[in-house]
Amino acid sequence: MTRGQWVQIEDRYRHRLGDPLSAKAKAHHLTSISSFFRDIQEWGWIPRRFDPRRSFAAPRSLRALIGPKPKVIATDIWAKLLWAGLNLEESDLTRHKNGKHFYPVLLVKALCIVWLFSGLRADEIRRLRVGCTRENWNTDSQSAQAAVCNLDVPVNKTSHAFTKPVDQIVGESIRAWEVERPVQPVAVDAKTGELVHFLFAYRSSRPGPDYINHSLVPILCRKAGVPLEDARGKITSHRARSTIASQLFNAKEPMSLFELQRWLGHKWANSTQHYLDITPTKLAQSFRSAGYFARNVRAIEVLIDREVVVRGEALHEPWNFYDLGHGYCSYDFFDQCPHRMACAKCGFYIAKGSSRAQLLEGKENLLRMRQEIPLNDAELAAVDDGVAALQKLLDQLENVATPDGATPRQLRASELVQIAEGNPDKSSAE
Repeated sequence: MTRGQWVQIEDRYRHRLGDPLSAKAKAHHLTSISSFFRDIQEWGWIPRRFDPRRSFAAPRSLRALIGPKPKVIATDIWAKLLWAGLNLEESDLTRHKNGKHFYPVLLVKALCIVWLFSGLRADEIRRLRVGCTRENWNTDSQSAQAAVCNLDVPVNKTSHAFTKPVDQIVGESIRAWEVERPVQPVAVDAKTGELVHFLFAYRSSRPGPDYINHSLVPILCRKAGVPLEDARGKITSHRARSTIASQLFNAKEPMSLFELQRWLGHKWANSTQHYLDITPTKLAQSFRSAGYFARNVRAIEVLIDREVVVRGEALHEPWNFYDLGHGYCSYDFFDQCPHRMACAKCGFYIAKGSSRAQLLEGKENLLRMRQEIPLNDAELAAVDDGVAALQKLLDQLENVATPDGATPRQLRASELVQIAEGNPDKSSAE
């Protein structure tokens, strides 16, 4: 099945005729068929011979193709559109549609600023009312760049009327138009049935539902010198909503998902996720801040006896020594030893302060370096969580053989291992 098949299609969508159906459209068709058979079974038109929900459920392969795909406008294009909106002039309007334009420039500029900075739907913008902005008294007056005002958003398709903070420039542009706005008769709000004074009204006429897409966006694109389409499709009124939400989510001090849900006027948080796109820069910064590599790897100081290596006796004598703090380990494969974080002090252990350790530390040709040692979960807990986790690790290694073959239990019997404090059943001798 393809687009336009079995239905009448408008001329403006005729260029998409014959395209394959999207995954979401296929899922909607299956849902409609399921609802149809459930209804006629419930009405008794046909016997209940199968379960429509199970028979017409979208397959897993189809559901895997459905997910958030925010059509965010590229940062460079969006910056140019912002500049064009802030510097919109009457001459920019007259160059559109053979030099004719119905609405005053202050109305168009206010409409443009609201679209660029408020993240509202096109229907919400058209239904804004006179006096919809108020000063935000919590704003620091000394920070003009961070000044905000409150914008009253009318009832929309997902939530009741609410108030959201927006940049101060939105309030300034709206108040500038309200000063010049001619007296208009009240009109009926089709969604609520109320008689209200619409903000964007001139000669008892409001901008049409497609005014932003068909008139305002082409004007801004022409002034900014950007195409009407980018890699993700046409630049439309609703893509600004996704772009603003994504920029607020990826900011240096970002808004949380639930704050954006309230700011966008969504009823459910999963609806907000369809508007958010994490930038690669933000993702890389968060990954670095998480410290995955540093958390799973620890550095240990290694002493290398260069004299033994130069003499060619490294096969018979220990030549690298791992500094454990309380002593040295001469086992060549220390990073593979299960007792590396809780040394059992086997035959490879050299206690600091002993004559052998003093002789090692006194060598002039000793090379000092650091080696990264990966840690497992139990060792990470011993490092991060303290004594209790360390004791648990010691108990796990109780009967695990050390590099020289003896287990910690056997070494403790010969009083070669240090036992943690606080366990009366075990010796505390070093």
